[in-house]
Amino acid sequence: MATAPIQAFTHAKLNAPSSLLLVSSTPEARRRGLHTHLKHRLPDALKWSSSSSYVTIQQGSAAFSRRQLRTKPNAAWRAGVFRCATIEEIEAEKSAIENEAKDRMEKTIEAVRASFNAVRTGRANPSMLDRIEVEYYGSPVNLKSIAQINTPDASSLLVQPYDKSSLKAIEKAIVNSDVGLTPNNDGEVIRLSIPQLTAERRKELSKIVAKQAEEGKVAIRNIRRDAIKAYEKLEKEKKLSEDNVKDLSSDLQKVTDEYMKKMESIQKQKEKELLTV
Repeated sequence: MATAPIQAFTHAKLNAPSSLLLVSSTPEARRRGLHTHLKHRLPDALKWSSSSSYVTIQQGSAAFSRRQLRTKPNAAWRAGVFRCATIEEIEAEKSAIENEAKDRMEKTIEAVRASFNAVRTGRANPSMLDRIEVEYYGSPVNLKSIAQINTPDASSLLVQPYDKSSLKAIEKAIVNSDVGLTPNNDGEVIRLSIPQLTAERRKELSKIVAKQAEEGKVAIRNIRRDAIKAYEKLEKEKKLSEDNVKDLSSDLQKVTDEYMKKMESIQKQKEKELLTV
């Protein structure tokens, strides 16, 4: 704090008018003249000192703001959270999507085929009873798991239970099903006669088959849509390019067309069975 007046005094002495320093000849006059000069000049000197300090602070702040701060890498970076997927991982994801789509399409074909088998034709077929479930000791079980089904001729079915006590339950299950057959229980086995289908009934069953086939085709198209969405998700994650997705979608369309042909094939086969007298 004491240096400011001294600096001000030195500045004032060096810049004082010559008339003040030379004309005042006596010591008393020189003291009064210097006091008057400092009274007017000292505030300005203090302002200059403050301004100088402000400029120094501003320059220091600017220099600090230009410095690049060094930070330590966080634990997530060190742990590799942001690691990019490898080519092998991307290929594995693509294969998983394609394999899942094929598996679902195959299961759709099998489900439609099972529905076709349950549709009665003019010839006896054990698969006609595939969808029948029997209440056996308090639990629903498939008929084929508790009985043997045979076709002694082209127009009848023979159901022989492994446990004779289940005959009544099997008979009740067949009556309540939609196969449209009347069971004949002789206490040992159950016989089912397959009546010939009328032309009108054949047409009705053909419509049912066509509807089931169309539902299967819709399911296959939905599977294709889900797979394409999975590919597009990989594109958003920058794991696949737009061209990759187009190529994979084209390959998937070929697989879809293949299963569509399978669906049409089993539909035509079933319709042929229905129309055969």
